[in-house]
Amino acid sequence: MTYILKPQLHHPKLAANSLGYTRRDYEGSVSTLCAGCGHDSISAAIIQACYELELPPHRIAKLSGIGCSSKTPDYFLGNSHGFNTVHGRMPSVLTGANLANKDLIYLGVSGDGDSASIGLGQFAHAIRRGVNMLYIVENNGVYGLTKGQFSATSDKGSKSKRGVVNHDAGIDLVGMALQLGATYVARSFSGDKEQLTPLIKAGLAHKGAAFIDCISPCVQFNNHNGSTKSFDYVREHNEAVNRMDFITPREPIRADYAPGSTVKVQQHDGSVLSLHKLAELYNPNNRAQALGYLQARGGRGQVVTGLLYIDPDARDLHDGLDTVDTPLNELNAAELSPSVAALEKINASLR
Repeated sequence: MTYILKPQLHHPKLAANSLGYTRRDYEGSVSTLCAGCGHDSISAAIIQACYELELPPHRIAKLSGIGCSSKTPDYFLGNSHGFNTVHGRMPSVLTGANLANKDLIYLGVSGDGDSASIGLGQFAHAIRRGVNMLYIVENNGVYGLTKGQFSATSDKGSKSKRGVVNHDAGIDLVGMALQLGATYVARSFSGDKEQLTPLIKAGLAHKGAAFIDCISPCVQFNNHNGSTKSFDYVREHNEAVNRMDFITPREPIRADYAPGSTVKVQQHDGSVLSLHKLAELYNPNNRAQALGYLQARGGRGQVVTGLLYIDPDARDLHDGLDTVDTPLNELNAAELSPSVAALEKINASLR
């Protein structure tokens, strides 16, 4: 894997937050993803969110699995803690880190293959346990690193780049997160930074399991006629041209539309993604209503974006386990070792 470092120097007049950090201080290495990849737009939104929240970089822990999306933590928060796990295992590693040190802010970044296929069980248990984290899935409906196979979120009836039709129903991670008990659930689009950035800010500030499903089109393997998660929706004039070891550069797509409205974003090949942004009067405090709304809009072929559900009184894993206020990794040997009397009391309770 190639890592390209950015110059350490930057313009002395860049705006700084109250901590004295500029936006550049929240960046990472130069991205090696395809030019125009939606994942880079998500990275930019994460950088902007952390800068605006004025988070100390050393208090953030970013974790990922395997896939194009799981490469992205190298491209943001270069001064934060980071761990790249094996395929699909990010949630359990994040859970363990959170149990050891609950004082850190946890950001899990994954993909539709990493979370909806091999890591589906890991995703489910981290959400249902209420781990205090923001879990972002960069969803492009395809395995980009292994040349374009369908992922578990690929829509039924969509076509691969090779013309193969997907006959399996797609997994809706937003619906699963709602049913599993996530206390903050949202969906966004990589091209709508005005919506995505505040959703990330709110997710980072939320106590409990926060989940964002972000549609992030792939310029290489979902950029063709018949795809339902393509990148080129707004570029009618530009036909995708690919040669061996060459990917035509793309400009990142943008989608700016008002709350309560629906926009059809068209790509080069003419296929259309229908995005519906939640109205300002939508009530995000009703879990059952959120599920019903998703199903109703989905039946019309629309992808709902925005804050779908939030529980303002959410509890997290540490509340359920009744752990001490001090992070476990800061306890000394005397505090961690129970006395003889304490052990006898525990044993007596089990008899």
